[in-house]
Amino acid sequence: MRPIRSWFTVLFLALTAVAAPPCAATGVVQQASASSHGSGFALALRSGATLAPPKILDFSSDPVGLTRMVGDQDGAERRKDTTADVTYELQAEVLFAKDSARLSDTARSRIAVIAQEIDQRSATRVRVSGFTDDLGSSVHGDDLSKQRAAAVRSVLADELQPETVTFETHGFGERHPVASNATEDGRKKNRRVEISLAQAGS
Repeated sequence: MRPIRSWFTVLFLALTAVAAPPCAATGVVQQASASSHGSGFALALRSGATLAPPKILDFSSDPVGLTRMVGDQDGAERRKDTTADVTYELQAEVLFAKDSARLSDTARSRIAVIAQEIDQRSATRVRVSGFTDDLGSSVHGDDLSKQRAAAVRSVLADELQPETVTFETHGFGERHPVASNATEDGRKKNRRVEISLAQAGS
């Protein structure tokens, strides 16, 4: 029996060597560096292959799709989809002049496009929320964010049928930042208006 067992062992080792992926010896696959967390897991690409560039989607592309987060090139507009709701986030600079709640004509046109998408979704409840950075007094930030939310709500109401849509308007001031207020870039992201509506069936 011992010679037969040895023969099976030799056969098994031979098959294992033949079945080993040739890329380990030929270098066809280039290994990415190991995870910084020390797990030892690495990604691999074929030799000469590259990843596709990131794709920025427009708000109007696939408004009822499953996209989680899309935005324009400079981050001034974003749309976030969850299983519960859809939120359109517009930076204050694209809507208002500094320290103002008066909408520009361009801003009104952009809000009108969002109103069309809201109408396509047959939404019956829309939340409009205003936010500021932490510069200035919190009282001023609260008032300005309320005024800006109300201005956006007014345009939406003009574009939609008010008898079929219920609006909630909030001004949160400097509360609920999405970035650090320690830099101007972060403060710019925090100065925003969000328009939210429930997903169909939610």
